[in-house]
Amino acid sequence: MKTDHKMDRNINQEYKTEQKDSDKFEAELQRLVKQEVLFEEPMAGHVTFRVGGPADYYVRVSDAEELKQVIALCRAREIPWFVLGNGSNLLVGDGGIRGVVLEIQRDYAEVQVDGVKVTAQAGALLSRIAAAALREGLTGFEFAAGIPGTIGGACVMNAGAYGGELKDVLREVKVLTPDGEVKELPAEELQLGYRTSVIPEKGYIVLEAILELKEGKPEEIKAIMEGLKERRIDKQPLEYPSAGSTFKRPEGYFAGKLIQDAGLRGFQVGGAQVAEKHCGFVINKEHATAADILELIRQVQEKVLADSGVKLETEVKKIGEF
Repeated sequence: MKTDHKMDRNINQEYKTEQKDSDKFEAELQRLVKQEVLFEEPMAGHVTFRVGGPADYYVRVSDAEELKQVIALCRAREIPWFVLGNGSNLLVGDGGIRGVVLEIQRDYAEVQVDGVKVTAQAGALLSRIAAAALREGLTGFEFAAGIPGTIGGACVMNAGAYGGELKDVLREVKVLTPDGEVKELPAEELQLGYRTSVIPEKGYIVLEAILELKEGKPEEIKAIMEGLKERRIDKQPLEYPSAGSTFKRPEGYFAGKLIQDAGLRGFQVGGAQVAEKHCGFVINKEHATAADILELIRQVQEKVLADSGVKLETEVKKIGEF
């Protein structure tokens, strides 16, 4: 058999060029950020579903300037990138995420209170903001105390629970535009709806949010928060990894009730299960894969549509390679 040595040389040359470009990108990336860049980082440890393959590069950004510079580098090198908050509304594929994952949480999470206004950096957990509001005797944010996400992610999807929504208290956001410009936008321009906003459509990245709350009595605020916590513990499968409510509420219906009526309580695919405690939650019961979860969601949607004629839409966002 004749060997094509010229083809072998071309392949080797291409590999060396790609490796050199990769090494150069890694060096530039590390130069831009204070924290260590992680390579082939398993995403299961960074999302609340506790599933997901490795990200090529995982970066914790410390401030808005770092974020801006890393995104500019990714664009210049045509490397895909994704901004991650608390990972509470995501399903990451078992094949992982190509490109750079930028975590905005731990090092970009300052919360400041001035009168009835609360300014929070994008990585601030909603529970932390609620605790700050409680300390200052401010009411209106109790509904969000148990939502496992950041204020940045909450702005993107207009997070809500127990009759409250972020749009009720959000007054302004600071965003990074696709052109690298920092803009301050009034909440009215975000077109906040049921679990939607124009933020993804416009390609904005939330940097900061300003909330306007009301003066209240700390003991009453605390009582409301504790009451909601008890309801969550009683009604939600908090003992298992999940992404919270898996499906959006269809108009005129409750997703959990439709799933229950379709006979799917406890229905399981691999390690993924429709929670027995609350059918609106898909849980990682026993070492589920992203493929298990995705297939379970698909079958639930199919069976509910056949049973009730209602098409369920997911709240959970898919990302990565499945």
